[in-house]
Amino acid sequence: MKYKIIVDSCCELPEHLKKDERFEIVPLTLIVGKLYEKEDDAGFNQREFLDAVAACPECPKSACPSPERYRKAYETDAEHVYAVTLSSKLSGSYNSAVLGKNMYHEMYGQKDIYVVDSKSASGGETQLAYKIMDLEEQGMSFREITEQLEAYVKAMNTYFVLENLDTLRKNGRLSRVKALVASTLNIKPVMGADDGSIIQLGQGIGMKKALTKLADTAIEEAVEPEKKRLIITHCNNLKAAECVRRQIEEKLRFRETLILDTAGISSLYANEGGVIVTI
Repeated sequence: MKYKIIVDSCCELPEHLKKDERFEIVPLTLIVGKLYEKEDDAGFNQREFLDAVAACPECPKSACPSPERYRKAYETDAEHVYAVTLSSKLSGSYNSAVLGKNMYHEMYGQKDIYVVDSKSASGGETQLAYKIMDLEEQGMSFREITEQLEAYVKAMNTYFVLENLDTLRKNGRLSRVKALVASTLNIKPVMGADDGSIIQLGQGIGMKKALTKLADTAIEEAVEPEKKRLIITHCNNLKAAECVRRQIEEKLRFRETLILDTAGISSLYANEGGVIVTI
């Protein structure tokens, strides 16, 4: 095996990649008060988790993987190893992956290991996983690939609309957002990422109009979409995801489009009904 791609469990992977030996998912832990504490692994049940969140007055939380867990993931015969993580401004997963890399080098010596701060989440991590595969299959050197990935992270755009922002707000993930509109007015903010931090891009009255605003923003900011993938993730809201896909693809043509349901960590922060778009 020439290369291995390690992702944390905020990365949504299609089923065929979950079974691919080149991939390994390092799970974060989901915590909902005293009702629920489980690793975000293959056994994740979205309905069970969302019901636990609805039943618990405490805000759900997550815990990042340990450096030791990443170190073990780096123990492979693959020549090149990549770890793709949540934005370092949203989670400690990136720092754990870097510490795990240092631990590996101390124990075993040098190896080509590169830790990618996605400066995104969910489908943004998926984008990077696909990009790594593309570059590796082109036969690029490890150094060339790492340089390409740094540029790709800077060029990637992330957009999302959530039914509510309570989990992000209570967990301190909205530090760059100065003020949020009142939920009683049914105004839904359209959010995005700026160097890994969450920012507000616009808003719409109701989910439908907010999603249209999201699609319009994505269309306006897209650069060379025919060379890229459109990845849409949703938390139990396939209808909305399909609607956003249609609106975007009416104006733009992509190399490939994927629609994926959120796993545990993305479900925690997106809440039921949330939709995330990355290009």
